[in-house]
Amino acid sequence: MSHTLTAKEQSLAKIFSDDYVFTIPGYQRPYAWGREQAQELLDDLLGALAAAPAQLSEAAPYFLGSIVLIKGEATQEATVVDGQQRLTTLTLLLSAIRASVQDAAVQTGVTKRIYEHGDVVSATQARYRLSLRERDRDFFRQYVQHEDGLQTLVQLNTPLPDAQSRLRANAQVFMDGLAKLQQFELVRLVQFVITRCYLVTVATPDLDSAYRIFGVLNSRGLDLSATDILKAEIIGGIEPALRDDYTKKWEDEEEELGRDEFGDLFSHIRMVYRKAKPQGTLLKEFKEHVVPAQQPRNFVDEILLPMAQAFSELRDADYASQRHAEQVNEHLRWLNRLEFKDWVPPALTFFVRFRHQPEAVLSFFRDLERLGYSMLARKAGVNERIERFSALTRAIEAGSDLSVASSPLQLSPEEQHQTYVTLSGPLYETHSSRALALLLLRLDHLMSDGSASYQHEVVTVEHVMPQQPAPNSQWLTWVPDTAAHQHWVHRLGNLALLSRKKNSSASNRDFTWKKSSYFTKGGTSSFALTTQVLQHSDWTAEIMQERQATMLKTLETHWRLQDRKSKADLAEAMLAELGVVGNIAMFELENARHGLAAVAEENGDSFTVLANSQAKLEWTGQPHTYQQLREELCSTGALKLSEDGSHFVFTKDTNFKSPSAASATVLGRADNGRNTWRLKGTSITYAAWQDNLPGSQPVTGCSEV
Repeated sequence: MSHTLTAKEQSLAKIFSDDYVFTIPGYQRPYAWGREQAQELLDDLLGALAAAPAQLSEAAPYFLGSIVLIKGEATQEATVVDGQQRLTTLTLLLSAIRASVQDAAVQTGVTKRIYEHGDVVSATQARYRLSLRERDRDFFRQYVQHEDGLQTLVQLNTPLPDAQSRLRANAQVFMDGLAKLQQFELVRLVQFVITRCYLVTVATPDLDSAYRIFGVLNSRGLDLSATDILKAEIIGGIEPALRDDYTKKWEDEEEELGRDEFGDLFSHIRMVYRKAKPQGTLLKEFKEHVVPAQQPRNFVDEILLPMAQAFSELRDADYASQRHAEQVNEHLRWLNRLEFKDWVPPALTFFVRFRHQPEAVLSFFRDLERLGYSMLARKAGVNERIERFSALTRAIEAGSDLSVASSPLQLSPEEQHQTYVTLSGPLYETHSSRALALLLLRLDHLMSDGSASYQHEVVTVEHVMPQQPAPNSQWLTWVPDTAAHQHWVHRLGNLALLSRKKNSSASNRDFTWKKSSYFTKGGTSSFALTTQVLQHSDWTAEIMQERQATMLKTLETHWRLQDRKSKADLAEAMLAELGVVGNIAMFELENARHGLAAVAEENGDSFTVLANSQAKLEWTGQPHTYQQLREELCSTGALKLSEDGSHFVFTKDTNFKSPSAASATVLGRADNGRNTWRLKGTSITYAAWQDNLPGSQPVTGCSEV
């Protein structure tokens, strides 16, 4: 009778016997257990052994988890769908015990659990209990399964691929741990492992059933990453004749990038398609937004491979072109130094499309560095970054002109102003040490004409003039005014870079000592900013002011901040233009707390909220006639539920008799719209705008005055 599924508790004596010949299929992930997991396994086994009675047959069974197999009842052949990490590590442990124990009979007994020798007379090949993926199979046989291989493995000094490197590292963990045991303890350990350690084997004869079991077990917490599940599902969905080829493509990219960064790539790809802050797991959102189940080959060929190649070049700053390559790579090196990686999805999107257009690539990454470092300086939060870079991804996909002022790639005049004001301020006080060091390193590189190279393990920021000068010190002679000291102490003009950890006891020393013993090594400094300091004999407020101006000018030029305008400047300019813009004005309303944004048009006859504007889902204020108005708009279809169900969306341009009626509909409560709506792109309220209009110009807000 054939069963679709069997589950058994079996000792390792049964697992590593003629009953099973395990094979790791090519579409499985590489061996991934690290030193921590190997050490934990050994510690757990030794702990269980220490608690076992003298007669091991009386010891309680020790369970090592479960494995999922594709295996028929009448065959030894078992394809491992889940469990290769345990089986591989247990084989590695047995090999380490064999290499550590001196008794030849024990060595022979262990070998039988690892593989059977071939027989020349019978013309039979060696039969291995476990065969890894093809790319690691011969390595595993030579250095783990064959006798005397493990001693050679732990002594290998050559670079190895990720999976093989982990095998070597874990072999060393086991050899080091077993070296602490006496010979009788080694024998007792291997007896315990083989006779008292158990695995639950879940076997099914077909691939589809195995994948279903695999998915259920993973959802309950087995040690598998989202990319492993995606790989199993995507590669498993490709026709069998092509599966090995696509497995190789997948694993080549995973090995090239490294397992951790390969996982990062999938997060970036998810964001390219999601274009919003993640709301669910990578696995769930990847299935919903990236990979249609019926197109696994298209995903590998048209998304994964191009994105992986682009990611590798961006990460390594390794763009190759006959023109502008070094300039592009310079921008990439500084982008890669940013503490956030939200810029990567639009960079991937652009690079895949335009990498063969060097002028466009240079322009894009020059402006992307500008945007990224402006966000760093302005301390933009994660939500703001995601929104901005997602808008940039959409603009790239739409083929928009990224050079125009309205592009999400460009800094608005107000953003330029905010960036400049921040850089002018007390950065040491307002920014993290990591962000500040990076801003200063970028500035230092610019002021060294690009000749500086930074390979320092430690880079710190130090004040030239101390934060708390000692009484009667020379510092107080140069800057006697307390207000002047407080103004300059934390600004760029008073900061220098060190290639060492800060020494608090040195901060108050005199200027001459600092220059000769603290800011330099051997009389010189590798930083242009610090070399500037060494050229001065005094350190006055005038010197700091001059230095600050030079530093700001350098950043202003590089990041093109010359068109900066404050909100007040923009408001004044807008008001100055009101006399020539006619009777139509655009207003916007944003509510960060509820994530709402609405745009409206005032034409004198009506206040019109434009289609796609958002409104709060529920009315939360006191009962009002505006509440009835909202309900009418819902009933007529002018307001409908958004796709994610979090808010209402205006389906068409909707006229209101006043700005307050419109804002109350958006916010779900009675509201004075004259103070809530603001001229688009400014901080000017509707009321301020109205007050500056000619008295003869009709506006709907007149009814509310």
